[in-house]
Amino acid sequence: MGSPKQPRRRVAFVLIDGLGDVSLPRFGYKTPLQTANVPNLDAIASAGVNGLMDPVEVGLACGSDTAHLSLLGYDPRVIIRVESNFATFDEKTGIVTRRRADRHFEEEGPILCAALDRMKLPSYPEYEVRVRYATEHRCGVVVKGPRLSGNISGTDPLKDNRLLLQAEALDDTDEAKHTAAVVNELSREISRILVSHPLNAKRAAEGKNIANVVLLRGCGIRIEVPSFEKKHGLWPCMVAPTKIIAGLGLSLDIDILEAPGATGDYRTLLTSKATAIAKALSAPLQSSPNVFVPGEDEHKPGKSDGYDFGFLHIKAIDDAGHDKASLFKVKALEAVDQALGQLAKLLWQAESTEKFQYFLCVTGDHSTPVEYGDHSFEPVPFAICRLKDFVGAMGGEPIVVATSLQPFPLPINKAGEDLDEDKMEKDRISKQLKSFSGDSVCEFSEIAAARGCLGRFPGGEMMGVIKAFLKLNA
Repeated sequence: MGSPKQPRRRVAFVLIDGLGDVSLPRFGYKTPLQTANVPNLDAIASAGVNGLMDPVEVGLACGSDTAHLSLLGYDPRVIIRVESNFATFDEKTGIVTRRRADRHFEEEGPILCAALDRMKLPSYPEYEVRVRYATEHRCGVVVKGPRLSGNISGTDPLKDNRLLLQAEALDDTDEAKHTAAVVNELSREISRILVSHPLNAKRAAEGKNIANVVLLRGCGIRIEVPSFEKKHGLWPCMVAPTKIIAGLGLSLDIDILEAPGATGDYRTLLTSKATAIAKALSAPLQSSPNVFVPGEDEHKPGKSDGYDFGFLHIKAIDDAGHDKASLFKVKALEAVDQALGQLAKLLWQAESTEKFQYFLCVTGDHSTPVEYGDHSFEPVPFAICRLKDFVGAMGGEPIVVATSLQPFPLPINKAGEDLDEDKMEKDRISKQLKSFSGDSVCEFSEIAAARGCLGRFPGGEMMGVIKAFLKLNA
């Protein structure tokens, strides 16, 4: 995007999964985001325009896949997704006692997926079943064969301690009824294989939750939709180790970048993610990272002249909410802020060549309050600014270029650890900032964003807001 006479305008879009939260007594009735020391996020808010965003619509607690589709400008009600969880199921009562058998499933998940892959359905031997491990408790399940429909319900009750559901046809077509029957047999056969697997016997002996069912939700088929580039006029790329998000990106013809060490969980290397996005947005000054090719082990080179829209997905914050880890959510937000500083430094180095003009945009896909341990309907903060205004809000170029690019791990919580009251008070004082440009907001939080000039808006309008901001600053 741009012309030979003008710098190319490019957007670094940072999506913090599960960003939003609610006020917590242990933090003086502030949210984790208000409590965290996040100078880079605050600078983005101070340097640009802000608002509160309902990822899909007011009052809807949505899944990440639904929210991402909405934010990228697609109606999630007409696009079909697939997502699966390893879960714990009480065979006597039919109740799903834990929708996530174990979030730390990196070693065992691939073993169970291998046991399920290419399984046969007794009543439907002509169908091919493929199962692939994704991350944490998640896996992907694909059924290939004739007469399949995406218009069916799933088996996931969506809450712990509820009955396992039966897939049902959502219309009167023979295909939908047939597909529901196939999925229900698939669910039963998966449980039969998992129950007898020695890994589950070992977990039971160790007092751990067994993974004896796979919950299937958003069952469906891939349909044709306009590519992101065709819809928005921006060449997109994405760093998203979480498979459901990467798969969604592939459906929209978004290149999925290789980022070594990026795992989509607590072990992830945020610096690697930031570096991959920075390289993709600064090509051809630097070579774009390699991109994932579906169905192939080898990667292919990224777009030689770079990308206009770099989507950086960060999952760990959502995990902290699901794990009800309030202190870790604060620390993880501070780690995300540190990675944002690294991204800004790398982009500023490229913008200094006068070949590019960059914009920083940050938001969430939904709220995952630590009090609830699940997605909720609270809106999330949204902010967008010009990189050069961000540099000004941070105190000038010397501060930005002094940022260390050394990789760092996510913080680890120690038993009984709490926030240091003196440090919290110093951080509160340091947050008494003034707006640098844009609207009157100078802090990135759920409360401060409500004062922004964008007001409260639905996620389906987000890409329109971003594109309008680029045009205003052309």
